[in-house]
Amino acid sequence: MAEKRDYYEVLGVSKSASADELKKAYRKMAIKYHPDKNPGDKEAEEKFKEAAEAYDVLSDPKKRQLYDQYGHNMGPQGFGGGAGGFGGFGGGGFSMEDIFSHFGDIFGDAFAGAGSFGGHAGGRQRKAVNKGADLRIKVKVTLKDVMNGVDKKLKIPRWVACASCRGTGAKDGTSFHTCETCHGTGYVTRVQQTFMGAMQSQSVCPQCNGEGKVIDHACPDCHGEGIVKKEEIVEFHIPAGVVDGMTLTMRGQGNAARHGGVNGDLLIVIEEEKDPNLIRDENDLIYNLMLDFPTAALGGSVEVPLVEGKARLKIPAGTQPGKVLRLRGKGLPQYGSSSRGDELVNVMVYVPEKLDDDERKAIESLKEKPNVVPDQSTVHRIFSRLRHIFHRESQGE
Repeated sequence: MAEKRDYYEVLGVSKSASADELKKAYRKMAIKYHPDKNPGDKEAEEKFKEAAEAYDVLSDPKKRQLYDQYGHNMGPQGFGGGAGGFGGFGGGGFSMEDIFSHFGDIFGDAFAGAGSFGGHAGGRQRKAVNKGADLRIKVKVTLKDVMNGVDKKLKIPRWVACASCRGTGAKDGTSFHTCETCHGTGYVTRVQQTFMGAMQSQSVCPQCNGEGKVIDHACPDCHGEGIVKKEEIVEFHIPAGVVDGMTLTMRGQGNAARHGGVNGDLLIVIEEEKDPNLIRDENDLIYNLMLDFPTAALGGSVEVPLVEGKARLKIPAGTQPGKVLRLRGKGLPQYGSSSRGDELVNVMVYVPEKLDDDERKAIESLKEKPNVVPDQSTVHRIFSRLRHIFHRESQGE
């Protein structure tokens, strides 16, 4: 399979291009490579589809953000369908009809519908396809789920096709006739003059609302809607590395369409639960370790929590507050990648708030010791280290 070109390169725009600039660039490409202007030219048709795919991703703010961050490797299935994928044209699994169906939003009604530019693909009429509404659910995940991925099984209420009328809305599934206005196509056609010459466009039939048929007697179970509410079990997999707010898509697992058609999609919104010990910073994990003064001064070993289990960590003698100890590879996986973050152990030292007489005397006996009270060079060295840490954090390093 040929490597995909950069979407910005396909449209000939910069990565900072505005929505208007993207639309203008896509309009130019669509007109240049439209199949009706390049009959029989397979290369032009591929460029036409490539431009549509690029615009579909870059014109959607969420898809564009993910593309800018991950490129074409966004998940196991890229920007295509399936859990973790993206809808629309991404992934190349779309037809010319799909592209034309979006032309109205970009170029106006005169460009909408199959058959624009003088009737592409023979000017054939196409029957309207109903699509059910998408269904959105929130799914909570733990850091362990993010680490390994997890299978989920949920009972959700959704609209499904009525069994009595097979989703048609007509009694017994047969009590309807073909629409006489559109002759069953669901569309009516008109021709108008534009700056590119005669343009043929289609609009939804007003008589049957694009369904191509008219119901004579409604189904008594669904009252002519073709759909009924039902609770069903849905199973799906959440891949490792997901982030809070990410939306995964299950094609065709949403609500059924009225009077037949294709199901909507199930949109799974990730909601990450807070961990009692670990703080997530992208793929890294942060653990705030509170040391007692003797261990910080003398050194020793401590246990720190991981996402799964614990790790024993050696504390060097003289460890200062603010020191960060790194456990490489103990963080979270990158979504759609084999790379993994680290766990950063941020050291803090506990200063006692209450002391009894013996404890007070013991500490006072150390006040004048040369290795306990810092001199000016030690203070300067510690402050320099802290400034370096703060600088790195402010730079996002």
